[in-house]
Amino acid sequence: MERKKKAQPYTEAFRKEAVRRADLPGNSNKSVAAELGISAQQIYNWRRQFSRLTDKQFSRVSGVQFKKDDSEEVKKLKRELADVKEENEFLKKVSAYFAKNQE
Repeated sequence: MERKKKAQPYTEAFRKEAVRRADLPGNSNKSVAAELGISAQQIYNWRRQFSRLTDKQFSRVSGVQFKKDDSEEVKKLKRELADVKEENEFLKKVSAYFAKNQE
């Protein structure tokens, strides 16, 4: 009976570094995986795992204090910015229209 090969445990630092390197411009999961001797799917899985961490875990992984409230505030500010940009574009069109008609 054949035994299945046990998955080699990788340290968190190794996994974070692999994901970071794969995110760099000019690199791909496949190229980084070949360098490290792992599968490209493994890097994809680690990236997904890190993106699903809770806020508390995320703070420990990245070393940045980040709270869910901050995330909600960022979303709100992005919506407000989009609204202001839309209003700005409208005002530019209106002013161009009136400038054209006054000539």
